Amino acid sequence: MNANRPSEVDHKSLQILDELSNNDSLTQRDLSGRLGIALGLVNTYIKNLVKKGYITVKAIPPKRYAYYLTPKGFTEKTRLTYHLLQDYTRIYREAKNSLKKLFNELRKTGSKRILFAGVDEVAEIAYITLQETDLELAGIVDGEQSGQKFFGRDIQPLSAIEHMQYDSIVITTYLKRDAVAKELIAHGVSKKSLRGIF
Repeated sequence: MNANRPSEVDHKSLQILDELSNNDSLTQRDLSGRLGIALGLVNTYIKNLVKKGYITVKAIPPKRYAYYLTPKGFTEKTRLTYHLLQDYTRIYREAKNSLKKLFNELRKTGSKRILFAGVDEVAEIAYITLQETDLELAGIVDGEQSGQKFFGRDIQPLSAIEHMQYDSIVITTYLKRDAVAKELIAHGVSKKSLRGIF
């Protein structure tokens, strides 16, 4: 693992530093809700950031605490942001190259209409990459985001796959890939017909 690459701890620490740089009157409960992190974990991160000198804590009545970034904390926030952006750029390039290869393989096997299954950052990269080919997006399905829009297109529920016309299915989510694959198979899709870059 690259020592300069932000870890999950770095990523959460950056999120907390970022929130505090924008609003220093947040409670740990506020941070927990905003970042989707358990309250106990927020407490652990805060203690660690205080110990490193990145934030200071001041008691404010009634029984509350205000968190402030120190100059050292602002420097750390900048450092983590820089490394995180470098990491995202690398991930984007690698995903784009892998998707380009996958789309070329699908085109060579006669596929013309591609169905995306799952919506997250991977789907966005896949959509951008698909625009560089002569393949067509047949539709996009996602159980959690059905009814929402994806680049102007309606996201359909996974069950809609039974009535859609497509040549190939590409799983376009990283975090939900296993759950999406399992649900597609439950709707009669052959496991062998599912493609992805993971």
